[in-house]
Amino acid sequence: MSSEEAARKTSDAKISERRRSTLGTPPPEIQDLVRVEDRLSFAYFEHCTIGRDDNAITVTDVTGVIHVPAAALSVLMLGPGARVTHQAMTVIGENGATVIWVGERGVRMYAFGKPLTHSSALLQKQAELVSNTRKRLSVARMMYQMRFPGEDVSGLTMQQLRGREGARIRRVYRECSERTGVEWDKRTYDHDDFDAGSEINKALSAANTCLYGLAHAAIVALGCSPGLGFVHVGHERSFVYDIADLYKAELSIPVAFETVAAKPEDIGSAVRHNIRDAIYDLSLMKRMTKDIRYLLGTSELEDDVFESDHVGLWDDKQGEVSAGKSYSDNDEWDGGTW
Repeated sequence: MSSEEAARKTSDAKISERRRSTLGTPPPEIQDLVRVEDRLSFAYFEHCTIGRDDNAITVTDVTGVIHVPAAALSVLMLGPGARVTHQAMTVIGENGATVIWVGERGVRMYAFGKPLTHSSALLQKQAELVSNTRKRLSVARMMYQMRFPGEDVSGLTMQQLRGREGARIRRVYRECSERTGVEWDKRTYDHDDFDAGSEINKALSAANTCLYGLAHAAIVALGCSPGLGFVHVGHERSFVYDIADLYKAELSIPVAFETVAAKPEDIGSAVRHNIRDAIYDLSLMKRMTKDIRYLLGTSELEDDVFESDHVGLWDDKQGEVSAGKSYSDNDEWDGGTW
């Protein structure tokens, strides 16, 4: 072997090694990913750098480095001063976690997500239901029925349902105020000035942000659209607000009042810790997954439907035909899909 060939092989080996260190471990298969209902709820970090080490993300700040398994994470909340590398976003996306950039004290939310499924079955069902007035009303009534167990709401109009829900939430606020001794007037907040609100309104904003993030993660992980809501409409996270509203009276509102009653120094941090514990105690990830599939009428679908890597072609008569083949009689390409 000549010296030039030896030098070239050495150079190629170094390039391959650099590529391996940059790319990390191969992306996991869908069936190998942790199911959304079995994942950690969320983790919050600020004033740090998020990096990657194999299939884990690293969090580096002035105190050192910690590792978080990306495959077991539902939501990563990044607060002020947080930076994230390209490779960290790659492993987060490959493992189907949702990243939320939140503003000061967790008031604003910016989200990213990737489904934990190759299937569009739930998305197609969601689009079908939301596009038909009668079916959409039926799903909306199901959502309200979940908040009024033991009552029959099947004959109520949307206006009547909104009125009944408004009265229920006012009652929840009043009961939480009486139980905790926290003064309550009304729900007011300023997206641009977190500190302008009362302590209870700041706590509610922080708690609801966590809940929205978790709902967004569950919706996206199942392959549904965050924007196709049944009760809410017109916003990119309409369905997120639909799902989150199912649990506010049970989760974010009481946690906010109880946290304020304890008079912590940092209301945002205390709320996040307390709501994370409550999410675990209520098994909320499992409930969200089950409730979304129930509302979309897909509870009976087998898990292999979501794990299959299936692509078909739509046909106006047959519904679906096979992809990846030529439909030309003379076996010449006609501009379609082979």
